[in-house]
This record gives sequence, structure tokens and C-alpha cells, in this order.
Amino acid sequence: MITGVVITLNEEKNIKACIESLQQVCSDIVIVDSQSTDKTTAIAEALGATVVIQPYLGDGIQKNVGLAHTENQWILSIDADERLTNEAVKQIQALDLANTPHDAFAFRRRNHIGSRWIKQCGWYPDYCIRLYDKTKTRFAEVKQHAAVQASNPKPLDCDLIHYSFDNIGQLFAKPGRNFSGRAAKIMYQKGKRANAFSPFVHGLNAFIRKYIFQRGFLGGVDGMTVALSSAVNSYLKYAKLLEFQRDPKVLENEDFNKVW
Repeated sequence: MITGVVITLNEEKNIKACIESLQQVCSDIVIVDSQSTDKTTAIAEALGATVVIQPYLGDGIQKNVGLAHTENQWILSIDADERLTNEAVKQIQALDLANTPHDAFAFRRRNHIGSRWIKQCGWYPDYCIRLYDKTKTRFAEVKQHAAVQASNPKPLDCDLIHYSFDNIGQLFAKPGRNFSGRAAKIMYQKGKRANAFSPFVHGLNAFIRKYIFQRGFLGGVDGMTVALSSAVNSYLKYAKLLEFQRDPKVLENEDFNKVW
């Protein structure tokens, strides 16, 4: 038996389809909600999920909060904007989890902009571990880019669908949603420093990596767009870090206790 775990914040447009996707393979579902102000929790409870309210602690820490409320040994953790494919459902149902030597299983992730599956820029296959034995492993207790720390995972030959962005506008709004500011705060707290060339160099490197080395040029306009978005985000991250270093007023007005 498997328990599904999802962390949420104002996901009323996604949570129903997410829970219904999990219900194909999970006997119970736990929603760890970061104090949503929309109908996320009401929808989840109406569908039979257990809802745990927890102010956001950061990615890996938040995902591990739900473990104390799960009934089963095996956990399937997905985001509210992710869905299991039919192939994933069949492969999960065919697993002998009681006797497997593996402590986790990984899925290929199909990242989308709108209805468009982006196969370049490192967006596919984008393997991620999402099914794991909670008695042997869990997500790393870090605040961003957390991954399950499995010692013997197995990749499955199936996909997880990720509706990353509704449109290109959302993709470019990512830096505006303070992703870059959050990263800059973390870097500053860790003692990392930038110089006058850092924003340009890191932005250019991000573009070259996505567009050339990860073959974004094969993705047409979408490939170019993803590469440019990555460059903008990287540029802003280092520009903000540099701003913390050289502008005492900005540094004084920034609350480093509220990175999240």
C-alpha cells in the first residue's frame, strides 16, 4: 500500500486532478498546506485527503512534515501540478514493494508550458525520485531543490507529467515571483559574494548551457524562450547578491529571516 503526499499553497485549480491521479495507486493521501487562502483544503478534504496545516518551512522540510501523518511504508510524493501517466500507474501497480531490494523509484518528468511538452533545455527526461520507502529514506532537509536521498533507487520506464507553466508569461514571471531574490538571500547568508561581472557571466553561462549544450536550439521558439528565462533568472540572482554587498540601505531593509 502507498500513501500520497502533496505540499500545497493556493492550488485550488490543480488539487482535484492531482488527488484523483494519486488515488489510482494510493490508499490514502496527505496534503501539507501552507495556509492557503483559496479552496485548496476544502477540495482536498471533500476528496477524502488528510489535510495538515503547516506554515512553509522550505521544500524538503515541508515535504517531510507529512510523513508523520501517513499510514503506509511507501510514499508517493508529487506536486499539485503533476500527474501520473497511464504507464506510470500500471508500473506502480505491478511493483512488488514488499520484496523489492530498492528503497526508491524514479520517474521521467515531462515538463510543459501550456500543453506543449518541452523536450530540450534539460527539461526531459528530468528523472526525479518520487516513490520511496519512508523507513529507509526521505527528502533532504533543505529549503530549496530538495531530492529524496535514496541509496538504491531504480528508474522506472514511465513518465510523470508536470504542468510547469500555463504560458510563456508565467515562465518569465518566475524571477518576478522572487525566485532570484530567494536564491540571492541564501547565497549571501552562506557567505558567497559577487563582483561586477558576475551577473553577466552567470546569465550568459545559463543561456549557453540551456540553448547549446542542452540543445534548446532544437526546440524552436520554446527552446529559445526557456534558455532566455534561465539567463534572466541567473542574471537577477547575482545582481541582487551584488546589490546586498554594495548598498547598505537595501541590505538593511531586507528581512533575512523571511527567505520563504
